Amino acid sequence: MAVFHSQSILSTSSLPQEPTVSLKVSTLSQDDYAAWDEYVIRNAHGTPFHLIAWKKTIEESFYYKPHYLIARDQSIRGILPLFFVHNAVIGKALISSPFAVYGGILADSKEAHRMLFDRAKALGEQLRVDYIELRNWNREQCVGEPNVSRYVAFHQELGMDEAALLASLPKKTRNMVRKSQKTPFTTRYGQRDAAILDQVHARNMRRLGTPNFPRRYFDRLLANFNEMAEIREVWLRDVPVAVSLNFFFKNCMHTYHAAADTRYNALEPNTYMYFDHLCWASISGYKVFDFGRSKRDTGAFHFKKHWNTTILELPYQIVLIKRKSLPNFSPANPKFSWAIHLWKHMPMPIARALSARILPMFP
Repeated sequence: MAVFHSQSILSTSSLPQEPTVSLKVSTLSQDDYAAWDEYVIRNAHGTPFHLIAWKKTIEESFYYKPHYLIARDQSIRGILPLFFVHNAVIGKALISSPFAVYGGILADSKEAHRMLFDRAKALGEQLRVDYIELRNWNREQCVGEPNVSRYVAFHQELGMDEAALLASLPKKTRNMVRKSQKTPFTTRYGQRDAAILDQVHARNMRRLGTPNFPRRYFDRLLANFNEMAEIREVWLRDVPVAVSLNFFFKNCMHTYHAAADTRYNALEPNTYMYFDHLCWASISGYKVFDFGRSKRDTGAFHFKKHWNTTILELPYQIVLIKRKSLPNFSPANPKFSWAIHLWKHMPMPIARALSARILPMFP
């Protein structure tokens, strides 16, 4: 069969020329929702936190004001999700995106990228914010040099069966997995009721000295992401001992929230859960497992590091508008050590009640 190239049949000069349409930046409208999500899925650096489902979840859970920007000509060429956050702790900020580990600009070209960045700065000046925070996960998303190196993410390539996956792990982790498999744990997949996640996760956050997420956040997340998110629970007979909330996006399974009951730590329920997730994701055809973000030299950092993972530096950027120095509202900031210590010893009912007021101050 002969294959003809279009120019061999018809000269391109004889085709009607579409008028050149210059790029413009506008704000997101509800009519753009479907096209926005299509662009996120198509873009190589798109994440679940760029989707409209994340926008809805944050709006409905924390009431921050969204300022979503689109660069387009005849179609979308770039996007930037932003939320305006204003409180007594951080002051005023534009964040991409609150409570997300990834965010920042997605763009087809340097022109679209620069236009979105410039519009964000102009918006920040108009709103008189102290700073703009872009939680990029890839260096290509940056404008200039990243200036926050506090966080890393952990990815693991999949495609192996259970035996090969186990053999690929470092000896210490492999032994922990084998130990966990001697206990009669069972996993409940596809859970849509966040009650157990809410309870176990809240206790774990209190143990770490951190305010917990409200139940409505988990409920809205599951509702908005639908089949792209689910809860998995690990049970020991009639007791839930570990739980996770996971995203399934493109070729990646991402465990975003996870917690285990520390009373059962000796049995390694957390290890059992993560190995179960890895096996399931690999068998199900996912190419990458994302363990999520951690701060360097923390317990979570060392746990994830020992799963044969690739460590990805997260090139976050903070653009100063009114502030003169970079902010640091991370729990790793020594200024918060007294508050963390106090929170760890606070009665659970009081910690849960106060979390509703305090957590939104640290997005």
